[in-house]
Amino acid sequence: MRTLYDEPLSAHTTMRVGGPADRMVFVSSEEELREILISCRDEGTPCTVIGKGSNLLVSDAGYRGTVISTADVLTGTEILGEEEESVLIGAKSGVVLMALSVFAAEQGLSGLEFASGIPGTVGGAVRMNAGAYGGEMRDVTAEVTLLGRDGTVRCVSGEEMRFSYRHSILTETGEIVLSARFRLRRGDRTVIRRTMDELLEKRRSKQPLEYPSAGSTWKRPEGYFAAKLIEEAGCKGLSVGDAQISEKHAGFLINKGHATAAQIRSLMREVERRVYENSGVRLTPEVEMLGEWEEVTES
Repeated sequence: MRTLYDEPLSAHTTMRVGGPADRMVFVSSEEELREILISCRDEGTPCTVIGKGSNLLVSDAGYRGTVISTADVLTGTEILGEEEESVLIGAKSGVVLMALSVFAAEQGLSGLEFASGIPGTVGGAVRMNAGAYGGEMRDVTAEVTLLGRDGTVRCVSGEEMRFSYRHSILTETGEIVLSARFRLRRGDRTVIRRTMDELLEKRRSKQPLEYPSAGSTWKRPEGYFAAKLIEEAGCKGLSVGDAQISEKHAGFLINKGHATAAQIRSLMREVERRVYENSGVRLTPEVEMLGEWEEVTES
C-alpha cells in the first residue's frame, strides 16, 4: 500500500479544495482495503474511504485520521449472464461510472444511458443512489457486495439496499461497496449511443463543466427544483471569494480558481438562508462534508 502523510485532499476531490489528511493510503486490492479498515478499527483511528471525490467537500483543516483511496483499484467490468429479458453485468466499485455506461453501450445493453455523464465511481454512485435525467442507480442495481468495517463481506439485493432519493442503507451502516451487479435490457447500439450523446451534449450546454465543482450542490426539495429556488432568491452568480453560484446553472457551486472550503461553506449557508427567506423551503446539501468544520448556530 502506498502511504502519504499530511496529503492535501484538494488534489483528490473534484472541487479542488480541502486541507491535509493525517494519512492517506492508496490500496491496490480488496484484501489491502480489508486490512487497513481492520487496522484503523483496532487502533481506534478515524478513517474514511473515497473514490474520485466527486461529491465531497473537505474542510480547510483537513481530516484527522486515515483517508483510504480506492480511485485506481477495484476496477473491472464483465458480463455475468443472460436472463429471459435482461442481461447481468458486474463492475468493481472503482470503475468510473462513465466507463461503465460506455461498456454497456458497446454490448448493446440499455439502462445506464443516464449515467454516461455522472462523475465518480460505481461505489459512490451506488452508495448515494446517483441519478440524472429520469434514471437512478436503483433502477438497474440487482445486487451489491459490501465490506463491513470489521472486515466481513456480505451480498445484498437491490431491494435490501433500500434506495431512496440520494440515499441507501450505506449511509447508516458505513459499509463500503466492493462490487455491484446490474440488470440491463438488450437494445440497439446506435440508439443507445445516440441517447448518451444527447445527454452529454445537454450537460455541456447547461452545466459549468469547465470549472471544478462537486456536481449538484443541493438535493432537489420535494415538489421543487433547487436551481429554480436559488435563482428566484437572487443567488445566481452570487460569490464569496472564488466560490460562486454558477451563472450557467444555479444548482452548481463552482470554484473559479482559488476558493477555500470556508468560502464555499459560507456561500452555501447564505444561499440556504436566502432561499428559505424567499420561499420557505429549506435546501439540504447533496455534497458530503468531511473534516473539521466551525460550528454555526442556526437562528
